[in-house]
Amino acid sequence: MTKPKDAPPSIPLIDPASAAPIARPSARARLRNYFLTGLIIAGPLALTIYITWWFVDLVDGWMKPFVPASYWPDTYLPFRLPGFGLVFAFLGLTLLGFLTANLVGRTLLSLGETILHRMPVVRGLYRGIKQVFETLFSQSGTSFRKVGLVQFPSPGMWSIVFISTPAAADLASDLPERGEYVGVFMPCTPNPTTGFFFYLPRRDVIEVPLSVDEAAKLVMSAGLIQPEEQQRRLQALATSEREPADVV
Repeated sequence: MTKPKDAPPSIPLIDPASAAPIARPSARARLRNYFLTGLIIAGPLALTIYITWWFVDLVDGWMKPFVPASYWPDTYLPFRLPGFGLVFAFLGLTLLGFLTANLVGRTLLSLGETILHRMPVVRGLYRGIKQVFETLFSQSGTSFRKVGLVQFPSPGMWSIVFISTPAAADLASDLPERGEYVGVFMPCTPNPTTGFFFYLPRRDVIEVPLSVDEAAKLVMSAGLIQPEEQQRRLQALATSEREPADVV
């Protein structure tokens, strides 16, 4: 007997006894997964709250000697209310910037700097700190706003660096003749605030399309926090730079 054309397709029967049992995780494995999930959720949140609280307390402690006690809410409340020192610091710095923007403020600032420049030890310290702050917080500057790759600690091994300013003329004159030199800062893992600073020829530094924040996350996480697209770009750049050396 022929099968009708419009009949539904037949479904093969499976013997339940021959089917493989579905493996279920044990209670110990489920408990471990629950713990790791809770740790991943609570860990970053707890560290963020702790660091924020520590910074607010630090600024409050710095500002208390300069603000009268009558202006602090702690004087009238039975508990301590953090954060007002940070508010006072923000308002004070904004007011200082506003005052130094006019002629009177610039005159007073110039007078204070003249006094500091006449002090033998203090003038060098003040000048160096001022240059660092002007370089880091200048809106028109480009220092540490670009990320690059250099071969370190040996050829074929690539490390993330933050690109600084070119070498000064007096310093560049004592370096070997290899073109323009640029300063780079190579951060350490997992603390990117420590590392090594050195000068390299600009042609030996490969600029990569990474922001400073992304590069810092990459260094702090030892490569774990990295977008796949950026990872492919870094691998392609490293491969393109390594291929000519392999051919030679």
